[in-house]
Amino acid sequence: MFKNVIVKTPGKSYVNGLTTSDLGTPDYDKTLKQHAAYVEALKKCGVEVTHLQASETFPDSTFVEDTAVLTPNFAVVTNPGAASRNREIEEMEPVLKDFYNKLYYIKAPGTLEGGDILQIEDQFYIGVSTRTNEEGARQLKKILEAEGYKATIVPLKKFFHLKTGISYIGNNTILAAGEFIDHPDFAQYDKITISDEEEYAANCIRVNDYVIIPKGFDESVRKIQEAGFETIELEMSEFQKQDGGLSCLSLRF
Repeated sequence: MFKNVIVKTPGKSYVNGLTTSDLGTPDYDKTLKQHAAYVEALKKCGVEVTHLQASETFPDSTFVEDTAVLTPNFAVVTNPGAASRNREIEEMEPVLKDFYNKLYYIKAPGTLEGGDILQIEDQFYIGVSTRTNEEGARQLKKILEAEGYKATIVPLKKFFHLKTGISYIGNNTILAAGEFIDHPDFAQYDKITISDEEEYAANCIRVNDYVIIPKGFDESVRKIQEAGFETIELEMSEFQKQDGGLSCLSLRF
């Protein structure tokens, strides 16, 4: 069960943030409305929300997930791979210290972003991507294993972040798209296959009694509901334009 989440309001500079998509420039007012709905959905899930103010200095900093990896007993401050995002950790570190007495740090030349980290019970999967390098992945693996967790490094072939294409929604069940559908590292889990047409829906979050899923992906919603999960659908168009998904917008612990 999650008790806390950390979110951050998008700043006006958000519309000028990093993206690899060709979906157009976000509408800022619409972005704020979608973010507010996201926060309300988290509250419905029964968590306490720590809501940070916008930071115009860091356009992408609403994607707080990339700044840390959180467990019940310790936090790992990451070292984001994009130069314009790296100093976001300076704003997040004091917030984490309000909740944790034990912090670890990923050190250069290692880079690591939270979007590349998937936790399934006591097992962590660490994606090596354009933002998380092998050195950063090795550093996190060492930290996690010293704390009693298992960790597996997963090189990515296509996806931007690991969790762009795979999510864990509880009950030994994963959502898997693209390269993860038949990936041997995830063969032991019950699998809900996400089609290429609905690939964006592979990034969902399970928060206590609900699976939060992006709106507009009817086939994926149906499969998740048929597997016995209760869903909340949220419009995510303005975050999709900036390569962002549901998991990106919060730190959950």
